[in-house]
Amino acid sequence: MNDMRIDKWLWATRVFKTRTLATDACKLGRVTKNGMNVKPSHLIKVGDKISVKKSPITFTFEVVGLLNNRVGAKLVPNYLKNITTPDQYQLLEMVRIGGFVKRQKGLGRPTKKDGREMKEFTEEAFFGFDDWDDENPLWTEEDEENLEQSLK
Repeated sequence: MNDMRIDKWLWATRVFKTRTLATDACKLGRVTKNGMNVKPSHLIKVGDKISVKKSPITFTFEVVGLLNNRVGAKLVPNYLKNITTPDQYQLLEMVRIGGFVKRQKGLGRPTKKDGREMKEFTEEAFFGFDDWDDENPLWTEEDEENLEQSLK
């Protein structure tokens, strides 16, 4: 065996859980070989460098061996060499430490904290309605008359 489909190799070496996921990643442009996007049917050989974008980092592997079937996790190092740069792993660690700093719009319902902040924002006291002064109103009848005249 001199060459093998890239989607099958990614699945067999446990980079992706299913072959369908590996195929979809190739179709979406998340898999590159030597810097070029590849289709799922692209053939790879020993020595090729493959990059796989799995948010938030890009893993880089070197093909060490080709195989027919999926192998156990202990045998994976016989078929691929992980050459991902340390800065990618630092980025992954930063994301893990940071957690969910900002929730994107439309992702799930608001948390209790979000609800309290919205309630505080919409309370009357926040807008100053409780501070209304009947003796010295901000908008007078005179202002109303001036507005009506300017609109005519």
